[in-house]
Formats: sequence, C-alpha cells, structure tokens
Amino acid sequence: MVRELDANRLRVLMEVAHAKSIAEAARKLAFTPSALSQQIAKLETELGARLLERHPHGVTPTPVGAVLVDHAERVIGELRQARAALDATLGTQPQRLALGSFPTAAQLLVPTALAALQSRHPRAELSLVAMEPPDGYGLVTSGDLDVLITHRYPGVAPTPHPGLDRQSLLDDPLRLVVPAGHRLTQGAAPHGINLTRLENETWISGAPGIPNRTCLETLARRADIEPHVVYESADYHVIMALVGAGLGIALVPASILAGADRSHVSVHHLQGPAPAREISIVHGRRPTGLVRELAAFLHTAASTAGQNGPP
Repeated sequence: MVRELDANRLRVLMEVAHAKSIAEAARKLAFTPSALSQQIAKLETELGARLLERHPHGVTPTPVGAVLVDHAERVIGELRQARAALDATLGTQPQRLALGSFPTAAQLLVPTALAALQSRHPRAELSLVAMEPPDGYGLVTSGDLDVLITHRYPGVAPTPHPGLDRQSLLDDPLRLVVPAGHRLTQGAAPHGINLTRLENETWISGAPGIPNRTCLETLARRADIEPHVVYESADYHVIMALVGAGLGIALVPASILAGADRSHVSVHHLQGPAPAREISIVHGRRPTGLVRELAAFLHTAASTAGQNGPP
C-alpha cells in the first residue's frame, strides 16, 4: 500500500487527463512523452491499478484514475494557491488571469470585460481559452484556469464543483427556429407555439448526450411527444444553415440568433415558461483581486446584454 502520493506524479496524471494526450501534456510540461509515460507507469505500479485507458486518438482516465485526477486537481490547486499567497505576502505576485469560455459567451460577454480589466491593469497577463461545457471545472480546481464561463441547459444535470463558487450571469432563452414559410408560421399565436404541435416535425439537434439534445428530449417528454431528430450537429451555425435550407426545425439560444442570418428562417417563442440555458461564472472560493474585478465586469456585460433583450 502506498503511504504517500508523489505530488509531481499527481500533476503529471492530472495534466495528461486534462490534455487527453500524453504527447500534448508532455509539450505543456516541457518533458518528453516517454518521460511522462514512465511517471504514469511508476504511479500505476505503486497503486497496483491501471490509471489510463489508451485509445488511438488519446487517453482517458480509468474509474480509478478519475478518482485520483479529482483529488490531484484539488491538491495541485491548493499548492498553487499557497504559492500565490506567499508571493502576495512577499510582494512578488505576478498579475495573471486565465479565463475559459464557450464561444457564444466569449463573443457576447468577454471582449468588453477583458478590455476593461486590461485598461485597469495594463501589465496584467490575461489569456482566454475555448472551453465547451461541461468541461473546465477541474481546470479551475487545479488552478490552470482562474475563471470559467459555462452554461447549463434545462434537463442537464449540474456538474459537481466542490470548492468552487458558481454565480449566474445571464439566462439565454431558447427559441424555436423553423424554415421561412413553414406551416407553423401560418397563424402562429403571439404567445408562442405549443410543443405538442411539433410531434411529426423533423428536428435538428446535437447527438445523444450533447446538452442541447438532452434539453430537447427533456422538453419533449414534458409535452408527451417524441422528437424525430434526423440531422445531428452541435454547431449552431450548421443548425441554422440546415433550418434555412428547409431541412427541419430546431431550438436555438437567443444569443446565437442575435448575430445570425435570419433571412431564410422564422423565429418563435415556445408557449409556457420560456426554457433557457443558464450562463454562469465559476471561480475558486478565495478569488484574487483580478478575478473579483473580472467577475464584476462580466456581470456588467451580462446586465447590458439582458437590457438589450433577446430576439
């Protein structure tokens, strides 16, 4: 039995799990892939368990490995916070902030918030990485990201985030998008279209397990219908193009519609309480000054977006 776990090997495992690739993790850590593989092999030998599943296109943690990665994120995160606290005490703390965001929020909320933060702190090193929900929570826990902007659709289970704070930024209503001239546009009620009218429609949505597909299936169950999904895509630009070509109907967030070409589609509300994806900000429970300022700027940007109103 292992009495103590080596923090350096834990970090290697964590970085490999985050990168989903030994080669990519080696590049980030400035080691050779063989050196990282040896560290993982030693950890597996010490534990008497396999930690990674090797695939043709990368690696994923085994159930045992996933447990260890979860703890590694917290351990490495605490060590990084200890270093930051020491640097702050000594007056040598560099001003850095890494933000992860999904593309829509990166376009809608991030530019003005980051520009405002950079204006107040010209020497701060700010960075942005693309992060599709529900990914990113572990990166905040480990300290690789300082702030995460994420979302959750109706029907999608919340992601556990022990040790992190999550604050709602904006509710992004979902709209029904149909081809221009579709029968549903004939005499559509001002208060929206009932989902029960969509029983026999062809739907365009993400693949099973993708958040927008889970949302569609949840709403359909409530309306006691079975959605007939023929075309699958997680890219809303593709979805809008398919709808515009007359191939089906879709649920699309209002924020996507704000900048989309709507010349070949018709947009409608759904009857009843408007379903919406919740856009949120996630950070550690001991945020730095830069994180607190960015959060305030993001809330301001979200408030402005909300006042402009969804289409």
